[in-house]
Amino acid sequence: MMETFELTNYNFYSSRLDMELITTIVDTLKEILEEDKKQEQPLFLKVADDFILNIARKVVQEKKKTFLIGITGESASGKTVFVDNTIEAVVRDKKEGIYTVIRQDDYYKDTSKELKEAGSYDALFKTGFSFDTPDVINLALMKEHLKSLKEGDSIVSPNYDFVTCVSSPNGEIKKPAKVILTEGLYVLNEEVRDIMDVKVYVFTPLAVIKERWYKRAASRGKTGEAADLQFKDVNETAQQYIRPTYQIADCIINGMVDKEYIKIITDKIMCRLAEVCC
Repeated sequence: MMETFELTNYNFYSSRLDMELITTIVDTLKEILEEDKKQEQPLFLKVADDFILNIARKVVQEKKKTFLIGITGESASGKTVFVDNTIEAVVRDKKEGIYTVIRQDDYYKDTSKELKEAGSYDALFKTGFSFDTPDVINLALMKEHLKSLKEGDSIVSPNYDFVTCVSSPNGEIKKPAKVILTEGLYVLNEEVRDIMDVKVYVFTPLAVIKERWYKRAASRGKTGEAADLQFKDVNETAQQYIRPTYQIADCIINGMVDKEYIKIITDKIMCRLAEVCC
């Protein structure tokens, strides 16, 4: 026979209401994903089994915590386009504290000396130098900055010049926010991915990547043999370092999706969540 009965801090009703809300959010997101599947170019190509449940739980039970989303994919796959258009759909004003973006491209190490010594990009690439391996990115500093933002501290991101290869420590001030978006080739690298709340991989066919990449390379001063040498390296390093990370991604995004559709489906998700959670 139980002689005493002691109440604990566990609030049954609060927990029950949380579970009901989580269930509603899961059903809502699944409905949107089913609608997305019917599109000629769906945004979501694959979603991990527990991804939707984890998102719903974080929305309901971790409201005050910072949400760190890591977005990766091959060079020119569409990572930046996805991030920028998602932000445009979600944030209708520039109010501080809503989101902060950390771009891995800002964290390239300074290689201006190597470029000057080689004399040109062609000569630099012929030495075997690569701009597309993890060791040319200051991942340790990037992770340190991401952790600081999650902990509520502001940081100053570096600034990298893709033409001169100069890295300046005096870049942009980034302030902590509810959502931190970080995108780049190696944000799901084993050195960084353990701090991500959501891991996203952007998939784009190689032929499309190649076309996009050459256009961007020309804008950065790389043409002719220099561009050919670097793209060969880009493809080889992607096979080794980037493509395998799709296996640990929470969801795989279609890099072929039209910009406007990204805005439409993102807006739909946010509006439905707002209706459910209000």
